[in-house]
Amino acid sequence: MKKMDYLHAALSEALRLYPSVPVDHKEVAEDDIFPDGTVLKKGTKVIYAIYAMGRMEAVWGRDCREFKPERWLRIIDGRFISESAYKFTAFNGGPRLCLGKDFAYYQMKFAVASILYRYHVKVVKDHPVVPKLALTMYMKHGLKVSLVRREESELQKYLNGIH
Repeated sequence: MKKMDYLHAALSEALRLYPSVPVDHKEVAEDDIFPDGTVLKKGTKVIYAIYAMGRMEAVWGRDCREFKPERWLRIIDGRFISESAYKFTAFNGGPRLCLGKDFAYYQMKFAVASILYRYHVKVVKDHPVVPKLALTMYMKHGLKVSLVRREESELQKYLNGIH
């Protein structure tokens, strides 16, 4: 599972664009000032949109709205590159960083790899793919896909290293 850099990148890119928790809030622990001069008093609630942050050109570049797993890979060797938890906030950051982050990636990789190993997967044509923003994000109309079982000969080629 650790060697699945492209899959890790694709999952990170999906979470950047479609975080499971699209909006979060924090409480100011002590008086502070934002870089733009905004004064924050202790106890103030600060709400931030993780969904919007994943689409900010100032943070992610001109292609910020494109699904591009390659942004997470080193050009030299294709290895996965982590981003700051304050840039990629899908798992929170600092002392509130999700303790289950690594386990969540492991589960996602295992599920995706298991499905893709056994099936060809395609999104059903003309099915509306619309995210629904709520406490947790989900697909408004679900995500309809077609699954076609891979032939045994195809699986054997893969197991034998013939791609």
